[in-house]
Amino acid sequence: MLDYLDQIKWNDSGLVPAIAQDAETGVNLMVAWMNREALEQTISLGEAVYWSRSRQKLWHKGEESENTQSVLELRLDCDADVILLKVKQNGGIACHTGRESCFYRVFKAGEWHTVEPVIKDPREIYAKK
Repeated sequence: MLDYLDQIKWNDSGLVPAIAQDAETGVNLMVAWMNREALEQTISLGEAVYWSRSRQKLWHKGEESENTQSVLELRLDCDADVILLKVKQNGGIACHTGRESCFYRVFKAGEWHTVEPVIKDPREIYAKK
């Protein structure tokens, strides 16, 4: 029997895109990347852990902001190359801009329009404690 990690089609960098979706509302909160270790830690902790491509390290969502994601369900798409995390977004803010979702802009009439409010100023969220 194949290990659950071997059933995923990791890209050439050993990563797979991961979509975090609010389990209750269905709102897509964010997209990040996972490697094997991130997925293993996510399953072990019951909270989302991603791979930060910019920092080249594991990133426990909320480690600085305290806006963690409790994982209620994991799904793998039909091609086995995207993971969907159904989460409870603790603190109500998933985006580093202080919004509920990273998908806060809508394309209309040839332009991107911001349609979601900032819930909390990012300078307050990420102030050194």
